Amino acid sequence: MNELPQQLVNGLLLGSMYGLIAIGYTMVYGIVQLINFAHGEIFMVGAFGALTVHMYLLPDGTSIWVSLPLMLLGAVIVSVLVAIGAERFAYRPLRGAPRLAPLITAIGLSLALQQAIWAFYPNAKSKLAFPQIEGGPFSFAGATVQTGDIFLLIAAPVSMAFLAYFVMRTRTGRGMQATAQDPDTAKLMGVNTDRIIVVAFALGAIFAAIGGVASGLKYGQIDFKMGFILGLKAFTAAVLGGIGNIYGAMIGGVVLGVAETLATAYISDIPGLDQFGSQSWADVWAFILLILVLLFRPQGLLGERVADRA
Repeated sequence: MNELPQQLVNGLLLGSMYGLIAIGYTMVYGIVQLINFAHGEIFMVGAFGALTVHMYLLPDGTSIWVSLPLMLLGAVIVSVLVAIGAERFAYRPLRGAPRLAPLITAIGLSLALQQAIWAFYPNAKSKLAFPQIEGGPFSFAGATVQTGDIFLLIAAPVSMAFLAYFVMRTRTGRGMQATAQDPDTAKLMGVNTDRIIVVAFALGAIFAAIGGVASGLKYGQIDFKMGFILGLKAFTAAVLGGIGNIYGAMIGGVVLGVAETLATAYISDIPGLDQFGSQSWADVWAFILLILVLLFRPQGLLGERVADRA
């Protein structure tokens, strides 16, 4: 029990990462009913975009406080360009096709992005070191937080607050709600639904890029396969919170992260279950939680889409 505060902080950090990626899944699904399985790779290319800025565009010895905003900008630019390109050339031509076609396209795009980074980025076959913020760690309430974790702790709630304001208070956000409810009627009312869909992809990519930088700062390394498992977990978080619900995505991410962390930390203490508490079982417990939620509350924790309640 002395480790509980630390495990809760670890789960909150992990869940915040899932939530940042899950927002992109749930926004796109809420508007165009598309599960973008390439979104994990949008997260991955954002991390590589940030590292590229640090390695090739900044002088050696540049302070992390100077380089971090520029790295974040580079991550956002790369992720948004890839996401918009995917929407325009991979998904838009299939908008009227059966749902299986864009789903298969998304999986193919995911593999293509992985192989593109693997083929063209130096030493991408191994994990690449990511620049770190110096200082710390910091302790409070029995838990220790690394310096790199502070960026994630700040970025997740700020991103959530920005998205809530954008969706509920701006003209484009109201257009997103209208498009999510009834795209044909929204188009008749003068809403440019193509533009709204592009904005949804771009916003999801921004949050994925922030998550990619946060992952690099937290773990100190990145690789071309980092988006695959995290993308699946983020999709699980989106379903857990209620697919299509932007608030549910973040809440589902936090619930999943905390549950996964506590399961791997404490299940091994139960007699007869010690072999099920290792880190290798973390993914298993995450999906067991998803199955339980789908069995007893298939609409997710928050259920209906935000657009349906606006």
